[in-house]
Amino acid sequence: MAEINSPLSALYSQLLGVIESVEPRIAAATRSELADQRASLKLIASENYASLPVLLTMGTWLSDKYAEGTVGHRFYAGCQNVDTVEAVASEHARELFGAEYAYVQPHSGIDANLVAYWSILSHRIESPTLERLGAKTVNDLSEDDWEDLRATFNAQRVMGMSLDAGGHLTHGFRHNISGKMFRQHSYGTNPETGLIDYDKLLADAREFKPLILVAGYSAYPRRVNFAKMREIADEVGATLFVDMAHFAGLVAGKVFTGEENPVGYADVVASTTHKSLRGPRGGFVLATSEYAPSVDRGCPMVLGGPLSHVMAAKALAFAEARQESFQTYAQNVADNAKALAEGLMKRGVKLVTDGTDNHLVLMDVSSFGLTGRQAESALLDSGVVTNRNSVPNDPNGAWYTSGVRIGTPALTTRGFGAAEFDAVAELITGVLKATTPVTTAAGAPGKAKYTIADGVADRTKAAAAELLDANPLYPGLEL
Repeated sequence: MAEINSPLSALYSQLLGVIESVEPRIAAATRSELADQRASLKLIASENYASLPVLLTMGTWLSDKYAEGTVGHRFYAGCQNVDTVEAVASEHARELFGAEYAYVQPHSGIDANLVAYWSILSHRIESPTLERLGAKTVNDLSEDDWEDLRATFNAQRVMGMSLDAGGHLTHGFRHNISGKMFRQHSYGTNPETGLIDYDKLLADAREFKPLILVAGYSAYPRRVNFAKMREIADEVGATLFVDMAHFAGLVAGKVFTGEENPVGYADVVASTTHKSLRGPRGGFVLATSEYAPSVDRGCPMVLGGPLSHVMAAKALAFAEARQESFQTYAQNVADNAKALAEGLMKRGVKLVTDGTDNHLVLMDVSSFGLTGRQAESALLDSGVVTNRNSVPNDPNGAWYTSGVRIGTPALTTRGFGAAEFDAVAELITGVLKATTPVTTAAGAPGKAKYTIADGVADRTKAAAAELLDANPLYPGLEL
């Protein structure tokens, strides 16, 4: 990361001083968060570090403006500057991903997915219904027509990757709204390889006949062939929707190209702007021109007023990702993930799919006699920040899990390379080997309690500190 000059460092100190004058506890928590991030190995695959220009852009008076609606068609007066912000962000997103249309209002990845789902339903169900009834808008429908439309909406089918195979909560998980609003069927992975079985997926799709086929993942350590996913969707008459929240940076950075790039194959693509894309926390939707009018109604269909200051930060992040240096970064993310995977496997750690070719690695920690929750907690005690995650057919369920997911985007931003990630693999393995589950009073193995051999956590923190000190976070920033 580039060195921060003294005037900018002084500015941040002054900003925190202003915050401190109103509520000291918030200023203290903010300083503490920077200290914690500087002192820990951040390996959560869905986290990264935004640039200071992106962070600064969110702290402006753009936050004070309501701007429900779209560019040039707002429900509030005086939105000309927000129009500029949204138009610039959309332009950068279209150019970055080669998309026909970009919608940058969603506040998060889940919001972006909801916009995508309802846009597809609107395009596939609402619009034909209006045409059939000779109505111009939904306001022209009778109450009986509305009842028929609601019933039709609620009868639709979605097919997405199962949670334990690497899918996301929003791909039809019953505890999420996506699992409640659709009739849902999950596809998994080959039990021997852990890879998507496209032939079986096609057979399942033929039988289930989804209206929407969801591709994408949050814990699948391999690439997806979106040309095959499109063929399957076309054969069963489904709309192909891709959730690329996790790997958007690898698409933007030209690591995923051809059939591994969902743009051009999917009708609708949704994503976050953080994770591997390294922007602010937020979401966006890309679509073909056919689906653009429906997506453009995300507000008021699903969203409220857009966060204008965050849209401005998204514009900066998209602009940064269009620079050649971002392509180098994205390739390093993928190369570092391979180095991390190889470092773990040669030390005896079991990985789902026996490796990775994207930005994340999924460890199966059951061979250490641990649950994912025990491993996650022991690693955190040792200065290594990860998150527990289900593995295929996980016997411990989605809470305790048998796996731990780790990723390379954040530490790659700090400058880590293959050698550093091999050292990280050594630290992780050492902690897992030194962790022992604690049995319950009845003598049964516990799923949350554990002990770490004396001195291991402290030695791991010290070794991690050497790696982190050599690759400082926001160097020159003193608070």
